[in-house]
Amino acid sequence: MPEDLYSQIVNSRIGGLVAGNVGLPQPVELDRYEKGEPLIEGEVLLGAAPGGRLSGSIARVLAGAGASVRTELESEVRVAAGEAGLDAGIWNPDAGADTRFKALVFDATGISETAELHELWEFFQPTIRSVELSGRVIVFGSVPESCGSPREATAQRALEGFSRAVGKEVRKGATAQLVQVVRGAEGAIDSTLRFLLSPRSAYVSGQVARIVEPVAETPALDWDRPLSGKVALVTGASRGIGAAIADVLSRDGAHVVGLDVPALEHDLREVTGQIGGSVLALDITEDDAPARIADHLAEAHEGVDIVVHNAGVTRDKTLGRMDAERWDLLMDINLSAQERIDDGLLERQLIRPNGRLVGVSSISGIAGNAGQTNYSTSKAGVIGRVESMAGVVAGAGVTINAVAPGFIETAMTQAMPVPTREAGRRMNSMLQGGLPLDVAEAIAWFASPASAGVNGNVVRVCGQSLIGA
Repeated sequence: MPEDLYSQIVNSRIGGLVAGNVGLPQPVELDRYEKGEPLIEGEVLLGAAPGGRLSGSIARVLAGAGASVRTELESEVRVAAGEAGLDAGIWNPDAGADTRFKALVFDATGISETAELHELWEFFQPTIRSVELSGRVIVFGSVPESCGSPREATAQRALEGFSRAVGKEVRKGATAQLVQVVRGAEGAIDSTLRFLLSPRSAYVSGQVARIVEPVAETPALDWDRPLSGKVALVTGASRGIGAAIADVLSRDGAHVVGLDVPALEHDLREVTGQIGGSVLALDITEDDAPARIADHLAEAHEGVDIVVHNAGVTRDKTLGRMDAERWDLLMDINLSAQERIDDGLLERQLIRPNGRLVGVSSISGIAGNAGQTNYSTSKAGVIGRVESMAGVVAGAGVTINAVAPGFIETAMTQAMPVPTREAGRRMNSMLQGGLPLDVAEAIAWFASPASAGVNGNVVRVCGQSLIGA
């Protein structure tokens, strides 16, 4: 990983003293997942507004994960936790800041009008300063469009502003998220809650995840290797983020078919060789590429479970100076090829039931970027595919989602001018750049068989960047 020299200096003994005295930002080292670690180390405080419908489901997940949990003694959530088999400790609100929590989890689905938003203050005001380093704040709500009245929809939409603001207040490597769950999908929260609680979500903050009716039943899982027996195709897998995606999916049990252009076949073989994967060297823009990919997956694996569209390029120029080749080639690689590949696999029914399509967008596709009209257009198109195809592929028992990375420490960002690079690193709630691993972990969450209710999401992996916020 390229060195973040600034972080090293301000977190040294002398540098830390200077930074503290003059008010310079001091990034903390983020907790990141290592194989074999528990889901979460530290106590979880579970709360709920009266009448919430998710407390039992949340408690069930926490119990299954072996988390140490506390609730208030006299509360609906404690009753729900007991019914879910969770042996929760007691939290005394009068204890003050002496008790520290690794996570605060709140079921806000019971909030049906704006006056009841006071429940947020009631739970979080005495506890928010007790969140540990690299802690987690997770609010569960309802999808506003599915609410029973305009008042309820208004109150539930307000939760988004609350969670994003909390993400900017907690700092010290902590994150905050909102999870919206439609009625009927209460049993489909497992993979999302586990991901957001765990160190796997280190660089994801200020995001809204939606859980809808699952496209398939969730099988029993080994949560340490949830992708066991699955086949994953990863395009652009020879280096950088693509190599990290291949590594994480393999770690979670998948056989990875790494795809890249023939010129990078040597690098591709090194990546797949280290994880026991296989190689498919071809140019995805060739006319016969979709058929060759489909033929390979059919003959070698009798289908595919996960398709990750990571292949992408940049060809930067301001629009007035951009030639047609720069525009057309980039659009073909970054967007049109994805459509053709997926169409070929779906038409031949090669994506197995409970399959996954995952795109890699970019924060540039959300906010735009000067000198990148072609790139921003293509990455916004990836988001458009997620929004337009989610309902279509659900009928085939498949989900489609995308990640939108922000500033990620790669060879490409290392080549940026120093002022631009430093701005990218500091202009987010984490005060640092993310790692290719962070993008890969979010993709692994989408890829999980337990994520059958996670469909149509675009989640930014950007440390809650100020750009496009």
